[in-house]
Amino acid sequence: MITFEHVNYYIGAHHIIHDMSFEIEEGKTTVILGASGSGKSTILRLIIGLAMPQEGRVFIDGRDTGKMSLSQRRELRKQFGMVFQEGALFDSMTVGENVGYALLEDRTMPPDQIEARVRDILNYLGLGEHLIDRMPSQLSGGMQRRVAVGRAIAAYNPTIMLYDEPTTGLDPLTVETITELIIKLREEKSVTSVVVTHEILDALKVADSFLVINEGEVVFVGSARELSETDQPYVLKYLSPFRKAVRKYSSI
Repeated sequence: MITFEHVNYYIGAHHIIHDMSFEIEEGKTTVILGASGSGKSTILRLIIGLAMPQEGRVFIDGRDTGKMSLSQRRELRKQFGMVFQEGALFDSMTVGENVGYALLEDRTMPPDQIEARVRDILNYLGLGEHLIDRMPSQLSGGMQRRVAVGRAIAAYNPTIMLYDEPTTGLDPLTVETITELIIKLREEKSVTSVVVTHEILDALKVADSFLVINEGEVVFVGSARELSETDQPYVLKYLSPFRKAVRKYSSI
């Protein structure tokens, strides 16, 4: 579904992504791990086409994004849903208006159908349609994060979901809800997911495969079992506090 071929990305003289090549399977969840500033969020921007590589190629579902026009890239983005670290909801809009935002902007669906779609999404997320007229400030952090997922999936039924630190700052019970939702979208809707996180235990729960980045370079690609068996020095150091957990999940 997603392929990077020898991708390099610079901002000025700063070389952020170094000769990066990898593939992400359709219908699977890939977790990107690495220290802050290693290039993880830049990878998401390159995938969705908000940034373009100066060298190399990015393919989405077999299509070279570098050969697309701006209008073609905008159309391609309809395949994507994006969930940001803090949810990034519009504070001045109700929950319903946030979830239905893209549909309201598109203006091709009648208001009553948009409302029905929003209510279906809220129920699917386990939030309940009674929250439709609430403001984001009236919700817990975990509820806001789920509303953000709802906004991402409401308009176009995306085939690819991108998550940037989806569980950071949440309590353990809410983290469990978010990780279960990521898994639910994969299993029930065959969504291809890319998750950027620092939360190793959460990553182990949702991942089919791992991509480990160090200073803009891929140092590891593989399954949980391969992660537990690797002797790559950076991976060993980065995951050293979590070796028992990695071994546990690699045997499941």
